[in-house]
Amino acid sequence: MAKNRKKKGPAPRKKTPISTDKMPKKQQTTVDEKETGKKLKTGIITAIVIVVIIAVLLIFALVLSNKGVSQSTENSNTQSSLASGETVIDETKTYYADIDIKDYGKITVELDYESAPKTVENFVKLANSKFYDGLTFHRIIEGFMMQGGQAKEGMEEPETIVGEFSANGFNNTISHTRGTISMARTGADMNSASSQFFIVHEDSLFLDGQYAAFGHVTEGIDVVDKVCTDAKPTDDNGTIPEDEQPIINSITVRTVDK
Repeated sequence: MAKNRKKKGPAPRKKTPISTDKMPKKQQTTVDEKETGKKLKTGIITAIVIVVIIAVLLIFALVLSNKGVSQSTENSNTQSSLASGETVIDETKTYYADIDIKDYGKITVELDYESAPKTVENFVKLANSKFYDGLTFHRIIEGFMMQGGQAKEGMEEPETIVGEFSANGFNNTISHTRGTISMARTGADMNSASSQFFIVHEDSLFLDGQYAAFGHVTEGIDVVDKVCTDAKPTDDNGTIPEDEQPIINSITVRTVDK
């Protein structure tokens, strides 16, 4: 694009420069009034243009702002049910998890948000994101517990959560009685729980205060019995051969009003 160049007008005629000092008083006043009127008119027009521009910019900004809020709300609602987002628990409702195990049936667990809020939020988030679908119960000891939810090779391991139990400074009074669901963790690391959980087969009170229990079985304890009695672990640690591990078809979370 060519640069804007100052256009040359016709050459001015030679004339004596006008000096307001040499004008008669009446003529000088007339010229001053005309100049003042011009400046005033120009100032008013400029002010109107500025006001119009500001108004247009404000309207445009408001439209963008409203659009952003809508998108942000949609994204937030979507993420609340995904692993990458935070799960907001409605404390006016009771949460249940239906654990469907291939060839065995369904175990229904009532989740105790008041006793272990972070643990319940984490479990609900993973269940809603379908993380557990297709995983297995890989460690089972009859008379003790059945443990599952370990990420398969190639899956991204979920983030660890704080251990909500008394030995870690939390007032969690749930006891590890028959049918209790609780979080597994790694050795002495109290804040190493992520996705693996276990369901107690028979009372195991020695676990109290050491593991984050977060609910109990309300239906399907017979399924727990069947899984545990069928198990044929290969060692004292309850290791189940990969091709014999009971498969979790799905874990579905639902709510009812309190």
